[in-house]
Amino acid sequence: MRPTLLQRVDLKLRQALPGLLILLCIMLSVTPLRLPDYALVAPGLVLIAVFYWTVHRPDLLRPWHACLLGLFDDILSGPGLGVNALVLTLVHWAVVSQHRVFRGKGFAVVWIAFALLAPVAIGLIALLSLVATRTSIDPAVVLAQILLTIALYPPLAWLFGRAQKLFLSGV
Repeated sequence: MRPTLLQRVDLKLRQALPGLLILLCIMLSVTPLRLPDYALVAPGLVLIAVFYWTVHRPDLLRPWHACLLGLFDDILSGPGLGVNALVLTLVHWAVVSQHRVFRGKGFAVVWIAFALLAPVAIGLIALLSLVATRTSIDPAVVLAQILLTIALYPPLAWLFGRAQKLFLSGV
């Protein structure tokens, strides 16, 4: 029996959930907050989301998704066009190339892997931004951003896990 139009639309929307949640993270990451110097140390919400969905549902987040979402993030956040696109695509590639390491492992292993990958990704973004914009970056600020990003992985992973269970359990 062929699925109805509504069933096909429902399936496509469910399959688009990772991309939509990453878009939400992009929008949240560029939303101005009235906290002093928050923009300097803002956590890598998009990095967290791309890592999570690449680990847990690589079938729904392809490399070209990571690249396009990174370009959109570049346009909105302005570290230099292509910086986030390149880094998120490299993160996707790194996770997929090591996917067998994550299969069947607990949260602690995934978090440790993220804690190892996040400094490299954020450092690369800082370095490429430095080259693209020719502005200096304080290493303490980069370190604060790395630590905040690693610390925010567990609650965001929990939220993404709830969304995955709720919307993607049968997909």
